[in-house]
Amino acid sequence: MYLTIGEVFTQTVRKFPKKEALVDVRTGLRYTYEQWAKEVDKLANAFLTAGVRKGDRVSTVLFNTAELATAFFACAKIGAVFNPINFRLRPKEIAYILTDATPKIVLFEQAVEPQITAIHHEFPHISFWIIDGQVPAYAASYHEQIQHASDELPAIDVSENDLYAIMYTSGTTGRPKGVMHRHRDMIEQSLICNSVMRIRETERGLVTAPMFHCAELHCCFLPRVHAGATNVIVHHFDPKQVLTVIEQERITVLFAAPTMWNMLLQEKLSDYDLSSLRIGLYGAAPMAPVLVKECKERLGIDLIQAYGMTEMGPAVTFLYEDEQLTKAGSAGRACLNHEIRIVKPREDGPSDPEDILPPRAVGEIIVKGPCMMVGYYNREDATEKAMYKGWYHSGDLGYMDEDGYLYVADRVDDMIISGGENVYPREVEDVLYEHEGVLDVAVLGEPDALWGEKVVAFVVKKDPQLTEEQLEAFCKQSDKLAPYKRPRAYYFVDALPRNASGKIQKFLLREQMKNMAQS
Repeated sequence: MYLTIGEVFTQTVRKFPKKEALVDVRTGLRYTYEQWAKEVDKLANAFLTAGVRKGDRVSTVLFNTAELATAFFACAKIGAVFNPINFRLRPKEIAYILTDATPKIVLFEQAVEPQITAIHHEFPHISFWIIDGQVPAYAASYHEQIQHASDELPAIDVSENDLYAIMYTSGTTGRPKGVMHRHRDMIEQSLICNSVMRIRETERGLVTAPMFHCAELHCCFLPRVHAGATNVIVHHFDPKQVLTVIEQERITVLFAAPTMWNMLLQEKLSDYDLSSLRIGLYGAAPMAPVLVKECKERLGIDLIQAYGMTEMGPAVTFLYEDEQLTKAGSAGRACLNHEIRIVKPREDGPSDPEDILPPRAVGEIIVKGPCMMVGYYNREDATEKAMYKGWYHSGDLGYMDEDGYLYVADRVDDMIISGGENVYPREVEDVLYEHEGVLDVAVLGEPDALWGEKVVAFVVKKDPQLTEEQLEAFCKQSDKLAPYKRPRAYYFVDALPRNASGKIQKFLLREQMKNMAQS
């Protein structure tokens, strides 16, 4: 019998009622577990009063805040389905998710008010609650909603197999797909991550990566609550603030994408006392061995890499601290209770899990484990394809060495990872195609020292006078493209290389970029 996420929280509160549980650096708020539990129950009751019932969705468009952390557990306690949305998305991107998820309530903050204001009229049946700043006419105050709510929560039957969350991740066509996870999936993930990082109640973890990402939420934040540790939240990543908070709050562990670790290393580290920092987790993209070595030498910490995807909770492999250099370039080995296979890709359908390739042969990475999603929300066809024969088909290409270590070679669908964020070329291409001066376009990732990859576009002009500045202005004005998805460079070409079926041969464009970089 598995616990639910709400029961995990309740158990921790009973064990450590007076222990500091949550610190919100921006507001100065500090909760013990006992104090936080009252806020969680008040919010849960406010949701119930507003008509939220078991199985209903509650969406958030928030940066890292105490309110987001509280909503996470409030939903879990009453069986509501948590739906955290990327705060970087543009209005129409958010609107697509709200249309698909049909939440009863959306929590948002002043920093994203322009996006919500632009679309709220499309959703007359959704209640919008703002957590800070002036309350718009169409919204209600989050804090007023919970001010008079009871902290005595009625008993609600929530099962380990009930849906806990829908987390949207862009599909290969650029349309977001809602990944459905059960309570038991994330309990498994929490236990695995706790064992890997040896989290105890004495830990003080820094939440600096976005909590709408499952890497921060499921691999770090939840496991620390599970263990009775302290979570210190910063609103958004700022290198100087992160280093200051590590010193002031005596942080022992944090997760960051390689780009974020690189940004920290650019600061004058000698100005900060970072001696409390014990271990760092990184993922979302590979980290160069030289950067791993520099983190160890300058920060005095060990690093652990996680590889995974939202559909799997996310972590499916770990590369431990003593393997970072001896197995440089690897994503590690399968984590507890997980199995990974490299199989021969098929063009006419999903890869067959029994068509296993030998060591060093590149093929599709498929995964099986207890944290695997239930499926994609409202997308039965996509679910059937992705979970063919009970294995999650990642769409990533890679190989295994003779020791069982996974190496991710490429991505079948040419996904770009820039600063730890996934960018799918199709959605950028679709926007650029709307410009009247563009005849043809291909978007891909170019290696970048700071961001890992940067988004670049190869463009065939329809209008000979078309300039890079015009395309940049066009993308900035588009309400379909979040800022981090915009191309950072444009290459104008006479034609795009295509095969006989008309598919763009992006490997030739990559070779062209490589030659340009060397010349």
